[in-house]
Amino acid sequence: MLNQEQCWRAVQQRDDSQIGHFYFGVLTTGVYCRPGCAARLPLRKNVRFFETLTAAEGSGLRPCLRCRPNTVAEGDLYAGRIQKICRYIERHSEDVLKLDELANLAKLSPFHFQRSFKSVVGLTPKQFLEATRLKKLKHSLRASKNVTDAVYEVGFGSSSRVYQRADTRLGMTPNQYRQGGKGITISYASFETPIGLAMIGATDRGLCFLQFGVTTEELLQSLRNEYFQADIEPTSAPCSPDFRRWADTLSQHLAGDHPHLDLPVDIRATAFQMRVWRYLQGIPYGEVQSYGEVAAGIGQPTAIRAVARSCASNVVALVIPCHRVIRNNGELGGYRWGLDRKRSLIDRERSVKAKVRR
Repeated sequence: MLNQEQCWRAVQQRDDSQIGHFYFGVLTTGVYCRPGCAARLPLRKNVRFFETLTAAEGSGLRPCLRCRPNTVAEGDLYAGRIQKICRYIERHSEDVLKLDELANLAKLSPFHFQRSFKSVVGLTPKQFLEATRLKKLKHSLRASKNVTDAVYEVGFGSSSRVYQRADTRLGMTPNQYRQGGKGITISYASFETPIGLAMIGATDRGLCFLQFGVTTEELLQSLRNEYFQADIEPTSAPCSPDFRRWADTLSQHLAGDHPHLDLPVDIRATAFQMRVWRYLQGIPYGEVQSYGEVAAGIGQPTAIRAVARSCASNVVALVIPCHRVIRNNGELGGYRWGLDRKRSLIDRERSVKAKVRR
């Protein structure tokens, strides 16, 4: 028998940990949902609780189109357990954490735990642990006497492992980050596009800046603000083959001749931002999704505001296509480079896609 009051509290709190334990139906709308659904909270008097999908549908209710309770992925069934393991990893990131031990804490087999964790978090347990350690390393590098002390304090067994992963997480080596990016060289160039002036900045690893503005001076100041200790200089003439190729690819993309962008980036991000940005890169050219759909897509349907903040913190426009995310009601929402540009980008992509279909 379900505890009605506990179920109602879970609905009120949008408690994802209760996914799979029960479903709730809303009599006034005729739909049933899973706990954690981001839809508007119904009145208690209109809510009924069910142990199974069959029971809910047997009462004449249809599945909610927002949380899709009848198509729940395996990872979502264990989302609450996985989130608790994430918090455990964050608290014990300095320790040696084995997959079998984490799976046992989640009360899952190692196979199902690994698969469910990747489904919910977007990273493997090992990748999440390293992302957590690197996040702590950023703070520790500022306070420790030297890099070696900071590396061991956050749980890495050797400094070589940190340097091997620096390219994909910190965007620079630990010592360079400790010095605020000092010693990093960023080349930049500005160019006109169909939607206004753009500037790209790049290290030897990839793009670290792609933004739109009114003047070159304004964009250059934004670049300097973003990387205040780096050595920033205009690209040499002739520019490097990589830099030219990246610029040409972006120009072709804006012209509609190169729909799929797959350019290397050299940026810093939290584990959550990485998940959001990777998901955005998977939204097909010419299509849009709501902030709520993105949140659900990364396994955290209640993290709509956090998704919006991740979109707003994007420093490489187009490559991470945050312009393809709109509000749940169909409105454009925000865009740090102006709604006119956002509308123009969406319209251009839809137009190109429509021509291809013909």
